Amino acid sequence: MNNSLIQFATPANEPVKTYLAGSPERVELEKELERQSKLVVDIPIIIGGKEIRTGDTGKVTCPHDHKHVLATYHKVGKKEVEMAVEAAMKAWKEWSETPWTTRAAIVMKMAELLATKYRPILNAATMLGQSKNIYQAEIDSACESIDFFRYNVHFASKIYAMQPKNGAMHLNYMEYRPLEGFVLAVTPFNFTSIGSNLCMTPVLMGNVALWKPSTGALLSNYYLMQLYKEAGLPDGVVNFLPGSGALIGEVATQSKYFAGLHFTGSTSTFNALWRQAGQNLGEYLNYPRLVGETGGKDFIFVHPSADPKAVATAAFCGAFEFQGQKCSAASRMYIPKSLWKEVLADIKKMAKEVKMGDVMDPQNFINAVIDEVSFDKIKSYIDFAEKAKDAKIVMGGKCDKKKGWFVEPTIIETTNPHFKSMEEEIFGPVLTVYPYDDDKVEETAKLCDTTSPYGLTGAVFGRDRMAVEDLTNMLSYAAGNFYINDKPTGAVVGMQPFGGARASGTNDKAGGKFNLIRWIIPRVIKETLVSPTDYRYSYMK
Repeated sequence: MNNSLIQFATPANEPVKTYLAGSPERVELEKELERQSKLVVDIPIIIGGKEIRTGDTGKVTCPHDHKHVLATYHKVGKKEVEMAVEAAMKAWKEWSETPWTTRAAIVMKMAELLATKYRPILNAATMLGQSKNIYQAEIDSACESIDFFRYNVHFASKIYAMQPKNGAMHLNYMEYRPLEGFVLAVTPFNFTSIGSNLCMTPVLMGNVALWKPSTGALLSNYYLMQLYKEAGLPDGVVNFLPGSGALIGEVATQSKYFAGLHFTGSTSTFNALWRQAGQNLGEYLNYPRLVGETGGKDFIFVHPSADPKAVATAAFCGAFEFQGQKCSAASRMYIPKSLWKEVLADIKKMAKEVKMGDVMDPQNFINAVIDEVSFDKIKSYIDFAEKAKDAKIVMGGKCDKKKGWFVEPTIIETTNPHFKSMEEEIFGPVLTVYPYDDDKVEETAKLCDTTSPYGLTGAVFGRDRMAVEDLTNMLSYAAGNFYINDKPTGAVVGMQPFGGARASGTNDKAGGKFNLIRWIIPRVIKETLVSPTDYRYSYMK
């Protein structure tokens, strides 16, 4: 028996490779892009380690070239979801009792495999299937995924080391049991790393999972399943279920073994799953853990003392990197009228310099939005603004879906702080700006705090540090991740644990130890060394 006390020190964050022309990583990635571009992968359902093909299939296409089919995938039916529950619970017995250091070793191997062999595979799949450029894929499917693996092992070691003190004639200790059942992981298209983390954080803590991947990220997520198997993850610990989220959610939440939900997606879907769980509470072994990161209407608030160039750069990158499809992307901006003209001019200059197109051309800064549904939704907001009397499009606005789902970086300027696109989540490259009177900072900050139901990310810009401090306090509940003089995107595992409250979720902070604690049930054990043999109190003797 291994009775070593293994130390997992705080890891360094995975370095972001540069991918300069001719560099080894660039050559390797280009070869992999070419290889995957020629394939049509047959993506099966994976239950208990076995591949299942139902014949009810769908297609995975490139968002930037929607006639290019990357894969076909098989959809689950009710029978397959029920099979997955059975397979997960069969795996639960052994996996829940596996020493945590063994689980940690498997997860650490995942990190090493992804840092080496799987790096070009996952990056290429993310680029082609989710339309990310080289840099956006590298910081996501490679670096952030690796960081989640390594940091979560470190955080787990800290949690397991949290022990109560001993008393006179007795010992006290805490053991951390996995949940008594399975975790349903429902993951989004926009980050490969989130797809991995929503499964593997509960798994590291001894749980088993049903994984409902987003159709938009199926290719990269399928390669993650191959990575897990190669790292030594036992069959049935993660069960891969492409198909209807509504069907999977309904069947999973009806099972008495439903123990938790790890979710990233829309607020409406999370609310629906929460309601389903609530209706079935009497059927469960325990109250399920519901952890979700949902919608956002992320803001930049500019104080009159701000540096215009810094604001322009943050607004451009924060709103338009990865086509504004980050949960944290800047979607609304409040700016003093005295600064707006200069800031807009700088943003327009950047917009003229960048190129938009296929991910295969590394010079393209902007790529496509994920699918036609997203394209049509984004375009509807642009069309609305074009016809509105209290708003105007001051940059971009063109949409083209002939070859791919391309939307230009777009800025809407409005005189109405409650304009439709100031309040509603769009999830695309559209930034709505409300220029305010310079002497109305406090009133405008109150608007910023109360306009949106969300509370995910936000940024404040200003060189007057005391004014920035006041704004930080006024906007205390407006964002779970708050930035001072920086764009509201780019949270790094281990540095800025990510999540928001209000309608943005449960704020359980992926990338920090808070999240791991949600997937365990503590048991306190007291062992008395010499048991009492006299019932009387001291003063009775």
